[in-house]
Formats: sequence, structure tokens, C-alpha cells
Amino acid sequence: MNFQLEAQDIGSAARAGTLLTGHGNIKTPIFMPVGTAGAVKSVYTGDLVNDTFAQIILGNTYHLYLRPGTDIIEKAGGIHKFTTWDRPMLTDSGGFQVHSLQHIRKINEEGVNFQSHIDGSKHMFSPEIVMNIQRKIGADIVMAFDECTNYPCDKNYAKEAMLRTHRWLDRCIDFWDTSHDLYNYNQAMFPIVQGSTYSELRKESAEYIAEKGAWGNAIGGLSVGEPAEEMYAMTQEVCAILPKDKPRYLMGVGTPVNILENIALGVDMFDCVMPTRNARNGQIFTSEGIINLKNAKWADDFSYLDTNGDSMVDNRFSKAYLRHLFVSNEALGKQIASMHNLRFYLWLVEESRKHIIKGDFTSWKNKMIPKLGTRL
Repeated sequence: MNFQLEAQDIGSAARAGTLLTGHGNIKTPIFMPVGTAGAVKSVYTGDLVNDTFAQIILGNTYHLYLRPGTDIIEKAGGIHKFTTWDRPMLTDSGGFQVHSLQHIRKINEEGVNFQSHIDGSKHMFSPEIVMNIQRKIGADIVMAFDECTNYPCDKNYAKEAMLRTHRWLDRCIDFWDTSHDLYNYNQAMFPIVQGSTYSELRKESAEYIAEKGAWGNAIGGLSVGEPAEEMYAMTQEVCAILPKDKPRYLMGVGTPVNILENIALGVDMFDCVMPTRNARNGQIFTSEGIINLKNAKWADDFSYLDTNGDSMVDNRFSKAYLRHLFVSNEALGKQIASMHNLRFYLWLVEESRKHIIKGDFTSWKNKMIPKLGTRL
């Protein structure tokens, strides 16, 4: 596992690099399609490689632990063989999912006791257990176990959760350093910066994480409902502290505008369910703005989904036809929309990389931002 920094934008903190893993190289900045349970919803795995050109996808420890179970994945030879995805993969620690189970979980120093959302069965996640699960899953990049707080969050609790995250991180590192890779490639663990939207806490957490010398670092807890301005402010402060020679991963973010603004602040990696989740509800992201296909105005619009062909998977389908599929509740509509949105997100980071290397990212971003948030 290695990260090579290749270019720095002149007018911002945006940078371009290459992340080397046992399953291939990743050109950054990068967006990771979310394959929570080992599959990106509504998308055939082969299409991710051939059409959307995804370099890496994300899986989730909590969901994979519950179904199909880590023993099954280990017997299959790891997550790559089980899913037939032979490119890099990252797993979230499950901390955010456990956080979302507020009424059926209890946090203590040892870890988190929770009930399965599937059948109500009782389980326990500790730093050691989560690291062991991720060893068995076998993703190239794994996350340390953390506590993600709500927004808004009381400052005292935000500090308590941050310090607990730090103590859990030390336990994660101790387990990780005394365990070993189960498959024939290396795995890298990323610590996670927490601290809610409190500047002094974010700085303290970033400094603590930076001292660990990990392969890369993640920023968590900034996709839980806070205003975009607070997200940007916290990201800027954290990126100023995290090592420049290591990749930075902003977890769970976000809209196309969020991604460009955070690239400008020095973030290298992103993931979000938005492109596929919104696609299944008829929302299309394009280089000119956002389309709601369920609106009647598109019923007789026979133009392509996007005027920019490079940001599309397939230019055979018109807005009118795709709207017809949604109105008719045809599964093909969700599939086409999901593929389009993923391709658009990946095009967005690919273009960002080109303009960072060219040296005009800031001016390009400033032209794109007003269009990307426009409702068409």
C-alpha cells in the first residue's frame, strides 16, 4: 500500500495522486460507489468495470457481518472472490451503522452492544472484534472502529465520543499489529477523525490521528445533517493537519457540489449512496444540473440525459423514455438511472483530476458549481 502525490492545484489545496493497492492502482481524487452488502444496488458488477469505470467500491462491515456472515466470506477466499470484484475494495467499520441504531444499541468503553435490524438478535462490536471481522472480509482498505455522533451534538458528548474513538483506535492498532493478512495481499487500516462541528475538537482529533502514521486517514461524522458550510470549515481545518503524503477520505459525502468543494480543500476519496439511491427515485445528476424524471415536463423530451456525452454511460436513452420506465415501474429505469449517476460522479472526479494536473482546477470548479446545484 502506497500513495504517490503527483500534482497540486495552484489556487486551492486540491491534489492528484495514485493510491497503490494489492488489487490495482487508484487515481485520485476518486469516488467510491457504495456496495453495502457486496453489491452496488441496481448495477451489474461487470458494468461497473466496463461502463462506469469504477476503480474501487465500498462494502460495509456491519451488513456483511450479519449477512452472509464473515465465515462464509472467509470460506470463499475473501470478499473479492466472493463477489467476483477483482479491483480494490474498502470496508467501513460499521460505526456509522451502529450509530444509526440509536434505540437498539448501547455504547460503553468496551464497545457497542446492539440488536440486528434484521431479526433482533443481539451482537457486540468492540475494536478487536471489528478489526478481526475486517481481516476476514479482506478489503484492501479498512476503517478503525469509531463512534459517530449526531448533529447537532452537545459539545461535552462530542468530546467524550471523540476521546473514546481515540482509545478505541489504540486498541484497533494493537490488534491490527499483532494479527496478519489472511489472503495474499496487504490490507491498510485508516483511523477516523471525529469531533462533530467543534473546531477545537476536530483539530485535537486530527492531531491525534496524524501521529499514528497510518497508511491513510479518514474524516467521519460530517455527513449527518450539518450545514454544508460547517462541513467545509471542519474539513479545511482537518486537512491542514493530516499528513500531506497520505490519502484523505471524507466519509459519506456527498452531492456533486460537496465533492468539488471538498476536493478543493484537499480531500482525495469520497463515497456516498446518493447517486444510486436518488437514481432509484428518479433523480438524475448532469453537468447542467439536476433532473427529476417524475416531473411531467420530461414526458416528451427526447434529448439525452446529459448534453455532455463523456459523463454518460449510454447516449441511446432519452429523458422521455427513462421517465416512461419510471412511471411504468420498470426495473430497467432504476438500472439505467443508477448507471448514469455513477458514471456522472466518476466523470466529475476524473475531470477534477485532469484540471488539477493542468493547473486550472479552481477556475473550472467555480464555473461548474452554479450549474451542478441547479434544478432543471
